[in-house]
Amino acid sequence: MSTFFPMNNGDAVYSYSRNSQIQREILDGAKEMMKEAIIKNLDIKSILPSSNKFHITDLGCSIGPNTFTSIQHVVQVVKDKYHDNNLEFQVFFNDHVTNDFNTLFRSLPVDRSYYASGVPGSFHGRLFPSRSIHFAHCSCAIHWLSKIPKELLDTNSPAWNKGLIHYAGASNVEIVNAYAAQFEKDMEMFFNARAEEIVPRGMMVLISPFSGWDSLNFLGSSLMDLVNEGMLDESLVDSFNVPIYLPSPDDITKVVEKNGCFSIENIELTYPQSKLVDEVDANTFIINLRAVLEGLFINHFGSKIAEEAFTRTILKNKEISAWMKANYKACQLFLALKRK
Repeated sequence: MSTFFPMNNGDAVYSYSRNSQIQREILDGAKEMMKEAIIKNLDIKSILPSSNKFHITDLGCSIGPNTFTSIQHVVQVVKDKYHDNNLEFQVFFNDHVTNDFNTLFRSLPVDRSYYASGVPGSFHGRLFPSRSIHFAHCSCAIHWLSKIPKELLDTNSPAWNKGLIHYAGASNVEIVNAYAAQFEKDMEMFFNARAEEIVPRGMMVLISPFSGWDSLNFLGSSLMDLVNEGMLDESLVDSFNVPIYLPSPDDITKVVEKNGCFSIENIELTYPQSKLVDEVDANTFIINLRAVLEGLFINHFGSKIAEEAFTRTILKNKEISAWMKANYKACQLFLALKRK
C-alpha cells in the first residue's frame, strides 16, 4: 500500500512555498532546454486539428510558486511559437490528495494566461481521460517512490538498511538495487498511464535532481546522536528509509524503451550554476530539506523527535558547509519525450 507525505503546507517559516530554492534552481537550469524541446518537437497543427484548446498538466505540482513559473514558461513558449490569439490553455495541477491545494490556488497568479484546475491523485496511475493531454510536465517529483521497498525493512534480507535512512552512503549494493527496482516498477506504471492520456505526437518533459541527497547522511547522523543519548530507539531508525531514488539516464531509458509508446527526443545530465554552492548556504539547504521531508519524519518518529533531528542538523552548519563546498555539485536529469 502506498503512503504519501506532501511538502510542508501553508506559508509558515518551514513551508515548502517559502523554502523551495533548490527546486527553483533545477527549473531555471532547464528553461532553455524546455524551450528548445518545444520549438523543435511540438506541432500543434497535428495534435489540435479541429480545436483551439491546449491541455497542459503539471504532475507533482506541490504548492508553488515553482509550478506557476514552469507552467507560465511552457505557455509563453507555445504562444511565441504559434502566434495564435485564439489558442486557449487549460492547466491541470496534479498532486496527491494530501497536497495543500488551498494554498496552491490561493496563490495562483492573477495575471495568468490559462485556466486552472486541480487534479488530486498519484501520478503512478491514471489521472485523465484517454488522449486528453497535449503537454505533460513533471519537475522534482519522479524521484519519489510510491513506497519503501520491503526488502529494506526485513532483518533477514541482504538489503536490510540498518543504521541508515537512505541508500546514499550505503556500501551494500543490494540496498541500491532494491531502490532501483522499486523505481522501475513505479515508472512502468507512470509511463503506462501517460501513454493512455497523452495524445499522439503530444509531449512530456521530465526534470529530476541527480545530486544533493547525500546530505541525508547528516539527518541520519542526527538521529543516531539521539539514539546514542537514549532519546530514540535504534530500531526506529533501522525501520526508517527516505523513499527517494535519483534516476540515471540509463534508468529512465530502460523504462521508456520497455513501455514503447514514447520516443526520446532529448535526454541528458546538466550541471547548472548553483547559488547555494557559491554562497555555501547550509542553512538554506537544510531548511529546504525540512520543508520537503518533515511530514515523513513526523509520521515515523513523532513531532518531538522530528523537531529535534532538524534542529540538531542545523547545528552541524559548519560541517555541512564544508561538505557542500568540497562535494556538492548541482546536477539534474532532463528528458523530453514525444508520444508516438
